[in-house]
Amino acid sequence: MKARGFSASFRSALSGVFYCLQTQRNMRIHFLAAVLVLSLGFFLRVGAYDLLFLLFAIALVFMAEMFNTVIETLVDLYTQDYHSLARVAKDVAAGVVLITALNALAVALVIFYPFIRRLWYDS
Repeated sequence: MKARGFSASFRSALSGVFYCLQTQRNMRIHFLAAVLVLSLGFFLRVGAYDLLFLLFAIALVFMAEMFNTVIETLVDLYTQDYHSLARVAKDVAAGVVLITALNALAVALVIFYPFIRRLWYDS
């Protein structure tokens, strides 16, 4: 097997990200949510540490969604027949995405609550 260069590896990695964005509806939803959250963060001028927490939470959601895609693809590659363990693998992978998305929502609420409260009560 021939060793690949950095640029080829980078292109392959980007190809994986674009594949998920093109084929996974939930990845597109998460991407749109990330854009909205980061835009709100810049609009409200959240601090650098808060921005880091938001970025970390967003990255976790993207990673979970991509691992979910990997697991679903591998299960589908292995068998097209229904198997209870295949269902468990897919359900657990989807559960990981749910947990990370709820975590990201909690992070966003903790960070944005003081700003929203100030806007709500000062108006």
